[in-house]
Amino acid sequence: MKLYAVAMLGIFLCIPTLLEAQGTKEDYQRAEALKEKMNHGVYYAPSQFNWLKEDHSFWYVRQVPNGKEFVFVNTSKRTRKAAFDHVKLAKALTSAANKEISSANLPFDEISYVQGGKAIEFKYNGSRWHYTLASGKLKEAGKVEQQERGSRYWGAASDDSQGNSVPSPDGKWLAFIKNFNVYIKDNASGEEEYQLSYDGSEGEYYSSFFSWSPDSKKLATNKVRPNKEHLIYFVESSPEDQLQPKLHSRNYLKPGDALPQRTPQLFLIEDKKQLKVDASLLEDQYNLTYPVWRKDSRGFTFEYNQRGHQAYRVLEVEASTGKVKELISEESKTFIDYSGKKYRYDVADGKEIIWASEREGWNHLYLYDGTTGKVKSQITKGEWVVRRVVHVDELKRKIILEGSGKEQGQDPYLIQYYSVNFDGTGLTALTTEDANHKAAFSPDFTYFVDTYSKVDLPPTTVLRTAADGKIVMELEQADATALLAAGWKAPEVFTVKGRDGKTDIWGMIVRPSNFDPSKQYPVIEYIYAGPHSSFVPKVFNSDFRYRFLHELAELGFIVVQMDGMGTSNRSKAFHDVCWKNLKDGGFPDRIAWMKTAAQKYPYMDLSRVGIFGNSAGGQSSAGALLFHPEFYKVAVSSSGCHDNRMDKIWWNEQWMGKIGSHYAESSNVVNAHKLQGKLMLILGELDDNVDPASSLQLVNALIKANKNFDFLMIPGMGHSLGGDYGERKRRDFFVKHLLGIDPPEWDEATFKSSAKL
Repeated sequence: MKLYAVAMLGIFLCIPTLLEAQGTKEDYQRAEALKEKMNHGVYYAPSQFNWLKEDHSFWYVRQVPNGKEFVFVNTSKRTRKAAFDHVKLAKALTSAANKEISSANLPFDEISYVQGGKAIEFKYNGSRWHYTLASGKLKEAGKVEQQERGSRYWGAASDDSQGNSVPSPDGKWLAFIKNFNVYIKDNASGEEEYQLSYDGSEGEYYSSFFSWSPDSKKLATNKVRPNKEHLIYFVESSPEDQLQPKLHSRNYLKPGDALPQRTPQLFLIEDKKQLKVDASLLEDQYNLTYPVWRKDSRGFTFEYNQRGHQAYRVLEVEASTGKVKELISEESKTFIDYSGKKYRYDVADGKEIIWASEREGWNHLYLYDGTTGKVKSQITKGEWVVRRVVHVDELKRKIILEGSGKEQGQDPYLIQYYSVNFDGTGLTALTTEDANHKAAFSPDFTYFVDTYSKVDLPPTTVLRTAADGKIVMELEQADATALLAAGWKAPEVFTVKGRDGKTDIWGMIVRPSNFDPSKQYPVIEYIYAGPHSSFVPKVFNSDFRYRFLHELAELGFIVVQMDGMGTSNRSKAFHDVCWKNLKDGGFPDRIAWMKTAAQKYPYMDLSRVGIFGNSAGGQSSAGALLFHPEFYKVAVSSSGCHDNRMDKIWWNEQWMGKIGSHYAESSNVVNAHKLQGKLMLILGELDDNVDPASSLQLVNALIKANKNFDFLMIPGMGHSLGGDYGERKRRDFFVKHLLGIDPPEWDEATFKSSAKL
């Protein structure tokens, strides 16, 4: 009898959960509806500010409940008003275009002030339009010229063997390449020419990227020993302009590939002489920058990055002798983050150099003597990081910069603004509010517009002085009432200790709008663990990277995101975890984070944990089922770099160093036989960011290991989470395998619109 009673009680307790099923058609519809509300539910939150060069005035566009408004601010007069009469302009444009134009939704987002601020110009329907503010007169001012977009390639740039002639600053000479050697000729007559080099050949040629000294008496370039191209190929199966497939290719260097080797070359024009430049410090180079002359023509500088990214140098060549002097030498036992943190500013034509370094464990600025190469002063210091140098004022010897982690008690990723003197004194906080700040400075850096927010704090926009950060005008206070009324719940910022028991790991928790703490929710992690940055959003709602996390949560999940060790913008030790070990992905920190969160929130069901990500996140999400199957049960991996030997050279050698056995240790392909759980792979057939073969080799390895998995290839798509179709398949995959129910049928009622990811 007791056993029967217990059984009946168990069934009774399950009834509410059964009645409130997750992953239903209604959940899908609510997710779609929430998307639209997130796009339009926040007002008075401008994000771009456009300063006029002539004075301390600027304009911006703000969203209002019935549309948008252009606002003009005069800082000198402390006035803020409509940039123009919206109704009058809309009537004039309606008449001119013979089409009804709404004053609340004018069909342009940018304006230019002309005629000293007496008129504005904008683009509409392929034309430029001129509108006089006082009279309200509108006229068409010509057609808009279409600009072609350049192609993006992920291989190393070509070093241009044969280019056009380059004139000297005084116009007397033309430098050019002929038969792989350097020539100059008289620019006036165009006839008399002189050969300056004689050892160029197809296998080791002189570059036509010439750099003339300002006095036109010296010429610098590089001699190049070229490498072999590494072509990757793409078959476009379903082109829109023809029936048959198309073959595409890219030059795409990968880890271990040979690189061009460059050596600086110096020529004296009056003597028609070549001076030898010592190349002993340039061996085993990853890259050499082009020569940049000093303004007084005394010499030129260039930067050397050693293969493996553990040595970086700034070097100067003396123009009269060709001697090479080392100005800055940076070394690391792991890696130098040249692609993300390198900063150099030459003061007074190189008499001093401002340089960024992590040599003491945190990214900070140093002032060098440009003559001796000695450090004169450390400009910033402490357990916080310089994120970006905004402006260097040589006259006042002051720097404006972005930093994070300095303000005690705040999220260490929140950006604040500071000014500091060259000698390290006078560090002044220009912003202090507990939020992430984004500044738009006036051209003379007297004022700046500051917009600050957090994921759970709507943005505030103010005008400040750049001298001390004092607020001089309140501009906008965002209104998120409509968004909150729609049921949207702000993410919760959550922090716990990482694997070392000391370091804080910061992340966020996203709950559905109909969240019920009495229910059990599977947990889905959105992962991106690329070492080049940090990725958990820090601003309110406007960041597209996490809007789709709310949509996913609506289906009946708790969605989380965090920055584990191995990512950037913290200490050097925090970052170094990724070194030669990208499979780590911060997983020990991530798993500990979720376990601690589940202790506080028992409705987080860690027996059902999913994960998804794109690109480097695609590598990590698939790796979760290979290296941590005891925790992660379901994964969707998009555009993944599944073996770092298959991906672009600059990104992978930056963190993994030179080719070695550690590459195989981090490879999803090599470890494919370890797969447990449910895996879906998504791939665009025209992905020119990560070689599609990387995913296909994982598919091959999984098949050979007799592993069950799902695979979706999308014709014509590039590097992507999968677009609309992939997003639907990802949601359905989690609903099926984490909620244990069949997803609803796809129909118009279920998907009235879809996210562009």
